[in-house]
Amino acid sequence: MLTFILRRLLIAVPTLLLISLAIFLLVDLAPGSPASQIPLTVPPEVKAKILAAMGADQPVLVRYVLWLKQFFWVEPAYWIDGHFGTNLADGAQRIISYQTRAPVFITIGERIPQTMTVVGAGYLIGILIAVPIGIYSAYRQYSWFDQAGTFFAMMGFSVPTFFTGVLLIVIFATKLHWFPSVYDTTLLVTDWSSFVAQIRQMVLPVTVLALFNAATISRYMRSSMLDNLGQDYVRTARAKGMGEGTVVLKHVLRNSLIPVVTVIALGIPSIFGGAIITEQVFKVNGLGAALITAINANDIPMVQTLTFIFAALIVLFNLVADVLYGVLDPRIRYA
Repeated sequence: MLTFILRRLLIAVPTLLLISLAIFLLVDLAPGSPASQIPLTVPPEVKAKILAAMGADQPVLVRYVLWLKQFFWVEPAYWIDGHFGTNLADGAQRIISYQTRAPVFITIGERIPQTMTVVGAGYLIGILIAVPIGIYSAYRQYSWFDQAGTFFAMMGFSVPTFFTGVLLIVIFATKLHWFPSVYDTTLLVTDWSSFVAQIRQMVLPVTVLALFNAATISRYMRSSMLDNLGQDYVRTARAKGMGEGTVVLKHVLRNSLIPVVTVIALGIPSIFGGAIITEQVFKVNGLGAALITAINANDIPMVQTLTFIFAALIVLFNLVADVLYGVLDPRIRYA
């Protein structure tokens, strides 16, 4: 297994470098520049000094190498210094947002808790709903439960989240006044009443995301279970007198999880990326909202950094999926 993991890591390193170069060039060479944000009344010499202070006067490859150094060395060094009182960073230049003039990772650190709380909870609840529904729907194929599960899954997958979000706001916030329609990112959980307020404001956005994720994953779970329920090893296990619970939950489920693991693992980076539409509907001040704001403001360092983080997470969880394949089916380790 160690050799299997090391082989995947060796593939991931050059992949990340190529992705970082592609992202940097695409964002940097796109229309719009830091100079476009400077008022026309600013004298040319002052404008040149501003661009030099932002590092925008250097050639593109020089800026790319500097950005890599800041991302992989300077920012981790500042994190270590802040937690352990060391001086590794030694005042080195950080990745600075054009929009806020503050380090990009400070903004990211402020936004991650909101994203993880709402989007992460929605994804986890969606998985917990989807897997049992997919298993039982496949085992009871064409039953009323399977038909109902298929109908709701198609509805959840087909209806866009902005429509579901607005519908829930109209019903449960505007008409019934059960839950707030806007997520309060300034709320601090310090006692029982603030904890209840936090749960109440999470209900609607988490419900929207959980329904969408459950609809997608349950269909994969059902399809994979159906493929394995008809295999010869299942008939052999039943012929040997194994109980249905053992056959379904031990043998069939383990083999059926291999394709589902891919869907779940590749969906995890979307948690960190934020559910952009849902965050906009419920005014959740997460990473998705930060990315949209940065794009609108031509905040190149923020866009480059967030995009690369999302890409790196996809590569990472691809690796996690590969490792889980090896755990579920040892034959894959030698592929």
